[in-house]
Amino acid sequence: MSLDVAVPDPPELEQIDPNEYEDADVVGDTDYKRDEIEALLRDGAWADAFAEWADGTPLDESEFDVVTDLDMIAQFDFFWDSFAERVGYHAPGIPEDWKERNYHPDLDSWGTVSGINAAMTELGQIVCDVLKDDYIDWETEYEAPDDLPDFD
Repeated sequence: MSLDVAVPDPPELEQIDPNEYEDADVVGDTDYKRDEIEALLRDGAWADAFAEWADGTPLDESEFDVVTDLDMIAQFDFFWDSFAERVGYHAPGIPEDWKERNYHPDLDSWGTVSGINAAMTELGQIVCDVLKDDYIDWETEYEAPDDLPDFD
């Protein structure tokens, strides 16, 4: 299945400690390189990743309209995890109490909500993969602590 929509603008990245997210865990002090990642997204990584995602997502246009109405794309966050040498991300999601809150008039089932949430997670992972595989060539300078055990 393919979603035929215009590529939205890439998100502007927040300067938040990723460990504040429930779905991210970054070890040690790191430079999250958000300014650099944001520039790479604007320079083509976002469009490349979005096109790849849109080509295979099960979302239809009405479900993507919900994503757009809720401004979910702008809620993405991407950051560099130097310890793991990877791009981490936080994907937006529709909260579990969507029904009680009347979160959006076109949300009518748990299937739709879980499908949108899964699609946002998949988009986040594709963006990370495209950034790491095609755009990022950073070398992390990691120095092992002096007190590591000697296994010789």
